[in-house]
Amino acid sequence: MPAPLMHIDSSPSLPREADVVVIGGGVVGVFTAYYLARRGVSVALLEKGRVAAEQSSRNWGWCRQQNRDARELPMATKSLDLWEKVAQETGEDTGFRRCGLLYLSQNDDELAGWAKWRDFARTVGVTTHMLSAEEATERGKATGRKWKGGVFSPTDGTADPSKAVPVAARGIMAAGGTVHQYCAARGIELSAGRVSGVVTEAGTIRTTTVVMAGGAWASSFCNQLGIRFPQAAVRQSILAVAPGANGLPDALHTARVSLTRRGNGGYALAISGRARVDPTPQQLRFSREFVPMFARRWRSLAPGAFEGWRQGHESLRKWVLDDVTPMERNRILDPKPDMRQIRLTYQRACELLPELQRTAISHAWAGYVDSTPDGIPAVGEIEGIPGFILAAGFSGHGFGIGPGAGHMIADIITGSEPIVDPRPYRPERLKTAAWGKVAEF
Repeated sequence: MPAPLMHIDSSPSLPREADVVVIGGGVVGVFTAYYLARRGVSVALLEKGRVAAEQSSRNWGWCRQQNRDARELPMATKSLDLWEKVAQETGEDTGFRRCGLLYLSQNDDELAGWAKWRDFARTVGVTTHMLSAEEATERGKATGRKWKGGVFSPTDGTADPSKAVPVAARGIMAAGGTVHQYCAARGIELSAGRVSGVVTEAGTIRTTTVVMAGGAWASSFCNQLGIRFPQAAVRQSILAVAPGANGLPDALHTARVSLTRRGNGGYALAISGRARVDPTPQQLRFSREFVPMFARRWRSLAPGAFEGWRQGHESLRKWVLDDVTPMERNRILDPKPDMRQIRLTYQRACELLPELQRTAISHAWAGYVDSTPDGIPAVGEIEGIPGFILAAGFSGHGFGIGPGAGHMIADIITGSEPIVDPRPYRPERLKTAAWGKVAEF
């Protein structure tokens, strides 16, 4: 079964014009539209399928500062504060809780890396606690094992991927914006070189500002405009177990398996970083740019199949605006999970936490996690196309930092002081090699 997801209704009709059109109903696009609408900006959000149906409902739900790359940490910190406020602003529960994240390890090098990050975090006011062997063993008592050490980040937390982004999307409509599901954006119209409209399958919206927050589809969309955006996605598999296990941590990471308590009392289980690399035309095009990333992550990656080629999100072909596009042929990326990995994940989890043996797998799914060559998002206006703002390549971190990213983009569009410095995310940096710049995460 695919990942659970709350259903929301769409706005009744497509506007003829809007100040801003946001393409993509994932966490980044939704929060961009959310913060624009709350400022009185006329904004329309377009989603080819259902809001949050791709990676924004298929992730762990972690909202963390712990072990963030220095370039992302400010956005992660701001996002935690914003996650807390969303429930107050919308009157709906996103499932966000600062439950703290627990990391346990038997590896001295891993512990040394966490301690190094702790020392850096102190310089920017982030609290994280290194755990002694005794403290780690006590916090990890559900495992029944002794641990060399660990980390506990008390101000970090989790939100519910099945409902958090749909709740924010309803907040867009409550603030005066519009949300359009099953309405693909086919392309952009330009006048005198700048954005003048968005062509959708249901008609054209006149606008001068577009935010491309299309997740794994962003590079193929940018290719239609002659924009070279190096992006590649890997297929990660995850499972959920039904309620029934008691006394487990809310969120736990170990090298062998990680778990997160879900809103229904069950748990999501995954092996951190483990993924399949499905060859696609886009993967091949940008393979050279991703050599540094592969050199860093190769132990976690395995060759995939032609699942990605069939999905069509990493095509290099051009399409015309008056005909059906790949986004309409595949409304929701729902790749096949790696069932071998699903079984291994469940086995490891039950070995680590015997209480899970009382549960059964309720859902198993996969998702495409899109990345940039350096593992840092690309956010900013594209040089040469005024009014076209790219917001993609969140590299598996989008759910946690989505509110901060959306707020920053809304700041840029409205001319406000950005909530965080946008310069580390500028897309132009991707024109240079990523050697020595790949994110630590």
